[in-house]
Amino acid sequence: MGSIHRFPGLDPNDVAVGARLKQWRQARGVDRERLARALRLTPEQLRLAEAGRAHLDSVQIGAATACLSLPVWALMSDTPAY
Repeated sequence: MGSIHRFPGLDPNDVAVGARLKQWRQARGVDRERLARALRLTPEQLRLAEAGRAHLDSVQIGAATACLSLPVWALMSDTPAY
């Protein structure tokens, strides 16, 4: 999905995952630098991901959930998957 200015649009899934990631990171008291290291990102790249402006792959999502002690569904959905 793109805009009329040929800039890529935001992927709604990336926006949702990023918002959940930021919410859980803050709720768990994990600073951005620690989580960024776990995902092998810079803090700036993590900030962009939390804003929905960067895509996290499945390995990074797995690393994030491990670092935050969460099940994977916590970043993928607002509804528990059990």
